[in-house]
Amino acid sequence: MSLLQFSSTTVRSPTSVPCSGNHQITASAFSAGVSSSRTGSYSSSLVAKKANKKSNKQLNGGVFTVRSSLEIAGATVGEVTEVNKDTFWPIVKAAGDKTVVLDMYTQWCGPCKVIAPKFQELAKKYTDVIFLKLDCNQENKSLAKELGIRVVPTFKILKDNKVVKEVTGAKLEDLVFAIDAVRSS
Repeated sequence: MSLLQFSSTTVRSPTSVPCSGNHQITASAFSAGVSSSRTGSYSSSLVAKKANKKSNKQLNGGVFTVRSSLEIAGATVGEVTEVNKDTFWPIVKAAGDKTVVLDMYTQWCGPCKVIAPKFQELAKKYTDVIFLKLDCNQENKSLAKELGIRVVPTFKILKDNKVVKEVTGAKLEDLVFAIDAVRSS
């Protein structure tokens, strides 16, 4: 049985799967018409369900909803999440040691439109990877410049908050090879 420790509450989960690393979590309690919410950190080798999935727990008659920082930040595993200059780094930081793949595109780019459905398929295939996309428009120009974009599409692969690989152009095989290389490292 795993434990999720908060400042004054311990949530015992009946089912567990392996997990490693530190994760920021939020627990919301609903009991007898009273609602409260707590946020804290946990480090555990066991955690209820997967850290990026929502789960409900019973404790002393109350139901607790446990969400990971990745879910709170707005990224969904198995889907491509649209980011902007304000949401990109919080999602990357919340991903922790997970691999993050960023598709940097523009609305007017033909090759970007061609590879977009294939990128979506990759997100469904690699459920241990976070897939993001950034429209490199005027609003997100500062982030695009910070990440060193020169052409679109450009795919940046990040691990531990750092860019570790880059693929330029709509080259699906190169992208898959790069993702596999980072995942196995």
